[in-house]
Amino acid sequence: MALVISDLSKYVIAVFMALYTYESFAAFRGRNEEKKEGIYTRQIICMFIVHFVSFAAICLETSDLSYIIFYGFQQILLFATIALFRAVYKDASRLLINNMCMLLSIGFVMLTRLDFDRALKQFKIVTLSLLLGLSIPYLIKRFRFLEKFTWLYGVFGVFALAIVLILGAVTNGSKISYSLAGYTFQPSEFVKILFVFFVAGMYAKSKDFLQVVITTMAAAAHVITLVLSKDLGSALIFFVVYVVMTFIATRNYFYLILGILAGCGAGMVAAKIFSHVRVRILAWQDPWSYIDGSGYQITQSLFAIGTGGWFGMGLYQGDPTAIPYVSEDFIFSAVAEELGVFFSICLILVCLSCFIAFMNVAMRMKNEYYRLIAAGLAVVYIFQIFLTIGGGTRFIPLTGVTLPFISYGGSSVLSTLIMFCIVQGIYCIRAEEGEHDGRKEAEE
Repeated sequence: MALVISDLSKYVIAVFMALYTYESFAAFRGRNEEKKEGIYTRQIICMFIVHFVSFAAICLETSDLSYIIFYGFQQILLFATIALFRAVYKDASRLLINNMCMLLSIGFVMLTRLDFDRALKQFKIVTLSLLLGLSIPYLIKRFRFLEKFTWLYGVFGVFALAIVLILGAVTNGSKISYSLAGYTFQPSEFVKILFVFFVAGMYAKSKDFLQVVITTMAAAAHVITLVLSKDLGSALIFFVVYVVMTFIATRNYFYLILGILAGCGAGMVAAKIFSHVRVRILAWQDPWSYIDGSGYQITQSLFAIGTGGWFGMGLYQGDPTAIPYVSEDFIFSAVAEELGVFFSICLILVCLSCFIAFMNVAMRMKNEYYRLIAAGLAVVYIFQIFLTIGGGTRFIPLTGVTLPFISYGGSSVLSTLIMFCIVQGIYCIRAEEGEHDGRKEAEE
């Protein structure tokens, strides 16, 4: 009976995920938020149905009361998040709130299926992160002098990365984190936010050649420190964010082309200097020849995705735990195996709708500083998704980057939530500016 329900549940999950995804893009039609109320309500209904059906399958499979209780706490958290953000910030983006909760719920489902203890730990971190995040839009709205601390963001960012370089623990050959009171912190996850604030502040002041050179030198200090720590995935994110933000700020194609050429050159140098980069490139080019060694992860990932098919094998019907580091680097493959490629495509589209929402905020901002921050955070978010999914599907070599809101990792989920809340604050500022402009036009 449990097997039949599990088999049926994957189709129900896929249907409501598709409906949710459709509404995520329907929300971009028109600008009147009041007329979109029905869209947001349908999104919430679809989200809770997907969450409920997923946990129904999990509970039937495990027959463990702990999972039912855990599901109840998750429901309370998701409902409270939607209600509190809506009550406290009436001008907040409902789409971003819903998408954030939807992605978190998918992360809870997959982590619960993969490792209950890790899911419980992630839930605690998400709860604390949401309590912290609730105050961030207010701080962004209240303190309009953040641009004055531009150099502080840059100096503190390099210092934090240097501390990890010197004192950080070695994980898979890289120094990316350090532990405190049983919790592991990855400073680069938070420094990338400070980095966006730094670059935005520099270009909001000036866009002349000297300013570009100074900003480039500071950005190089961040990237080089990460390279010395062998945290090449984060280094790549910082580099791409810098190049794109420079192009957005200056609209100079020369800088963009120069950045692309520099990136290609740096990639070739990294392949010669770092042995683990060469190993990953070889495994990417022909994983089947290294299936018993360096190609094992990617081949298992591809097996999982291929086995799942369009609608997946159903929760607990696959074997995603055969993939090393599945809950961190390869959780997308686990989603594809048990929930299907169709669900996975919808997941990618929901992430894409978040990116579009970020960029919409950026394009509508009159203030150059906030415009660049929103655009920079959008690039951080979508490029990290590209690296994770691209690595797991063999589109690009593996980089060891987590999937925001879905993968296990306290630093990742906290930093992503902070990014969403910062954009919410900027969104609220734009709403206030719109109301002010409307009153001014009415008076004239």
